[in-house]
Amino acid sequence: MSAFIGVFGLMAFWELLAARRVLATSKNSRWFSNLSITLLNLVVVRWVAPILPLGLALLAEERTWGLLNNLALPQWIALVVGVILLDCGIYFQHVLFHAIPLLWRLHMVHHADLDFDVTTGLRFHPVEMILSVGIKLMMVVVLGPPVLAVLIFEILLNATAMFNHGNVRLHPTADRYLRWLVVTPDMHRVHHSVIPAETNSNFGFNLPWWDRLFGTYRAQPSAGHERMEIGLRQFRDPTRLTLPWILVLPFIRKSSGYALSSRSEKLDHPDQD
Repeated sequence: MSAFIGVFGLMAFWELLAARRVLATSKNSRWFSNLSITLLNLVVVRWVAPILPLGLALLAEERTWGLLNNLALPQWIALVVGVILLDCGIYFQHVLFHAIPLLWRLHMVHHADLDFDVTTGLRFHPVEMILSVGIKLMMVVVLGPPVLAVLIFEILLNATAMFNHGNVRLHPTADRYLRWLVVTPDMHRVHHSVIPAETNSNFGFNLPWWDRLFGTYRAQPSAGHERMEIGLRQFRDPTRLTLPWILVLPFIRKSSGYALSSRSEKLDHPDQD
């Protein structure tokens, strides 16, 4: 929680000092909705999931469940491999939420934000959050990562999700080199483009390697970062994106072809880095 609050404060301050884009909608209204759903998710997940990944990792270690708990690896190697495998699992989870239309309807809440800043990285539907915790629990049982690896991964995932959703300006040279080590805001912003082919790219949250390895990497948005349109085409009315509306959004609105399995648009020449 200390890491969460610290990174959030740092990113919010950075956005004030060096914003990458001018916001298109009311910041106060968006922040109220996005932070309200974040608090709601904390309550819902705690109520629904009596055991969370860190607790299950302790149990898995005691009972030698999972791959890494049954391999004679040095502790530091198991730690590094555990963090990397968990991150790879989150990459595929993200792809899954784009590939299956029913899951995409939940994930639309995240993409329907009309602007892109640190609070966008916290904006997820409560049902998606519950499913995400369930998937992480399954990964912990199957992989058997060390407890410390799970703790480090959870802190990194939260921190990098806020970092790569930040409306912050990085020098192009710094961004070019950083995106070999971590998903940068300019890299992930492409994923929030209104163009479906760009929405279905750059799925990584923490480590950037998976997109390059599995062919989902796109270097830049076709319209450029200042001119690109954020969000989804069917959700353009800010008054319909307040907290009550985004909670019911998956159940009342169509997904309109954004799901990966029904990709309707494709750029002729993907960007190259």
